[in-house]
Amino acid sequence: MKIYQEHAWPHNLEEAIAIQEKLRNQIITQDQLQEPVQYVAGVDMGFEADGTISRAAVAVLSFPHLQVVETTLARRPTTFPYIPGFLSFREIPAVLDALEKVTIMPNLILCDGQGIAHPRRLGIASHLGLLIDIPTIGVAKSLLIGKYDEVPEAKGSYQPLIHKGETIGAVLRTRTGVKPLYISSGHRVSLPTAIDYVLRCTTKYRLPETTRIADKLASSR
Repeated sequence: MKIYQEHAWPHNLEEAIAIQEKLRNQIITQDQLQEPVQYVAGVDMGFEADGTISRAAVAVLSFPHLQVVETTLARRPTTFPYIPGFLSFREIPAVLDALEKVTIMPNLILCDGQGIAHPRRLGIASHLGLLIDIPTIGVAKSLLIGKYDEVPEAKGSYQPLIHKGETIGAVLRTRTGVKPLYISSGHRVSLPTAIDYVLRCTTKYRLPETTRIADKLASSR
């Protein structure tokens, strides 16, 4: 997989913030998907050796049948600390290594993390999508920023996620009676389309199959 945009990786928070501020205006939140979508991918991270080694996993699935067609793993030394709001700088280098091994190009990538539901609108899904120029969706298990009303219990129910008067995502119930997920546009995907694809990639579990399988790969030994 080709990396379309590169930048120097930061050594401190000031450099990281400068990169986020520079890139945030390049994010596209309108649909630019190549349809029909034939392959979807999930991206997730794990860590080894007390966090000193980053382990990235990519799972490519057929769509809409959601059959695994390819998986890749990559490891590299961790070079950036764990700081909420800056996870892309800790995780993306290894993710790019794993994506470079992919031979079946996905039309859409679902990331375990935020898209524009981020203080500077550049979570890992948005950052990654911009670097590889592939549509991405943020599928986070926990809230980073924003407020929302109570989400009805039924699968498919959602509420807008609001931050500073702006809708930055949706809090989506992917399974009846189970904790919701935090969905946001990553890059080249609108929020309604993001919600639609997350639901279409979700079967009987809370997580969509893409990120569920990538999560298992990233965390297994």
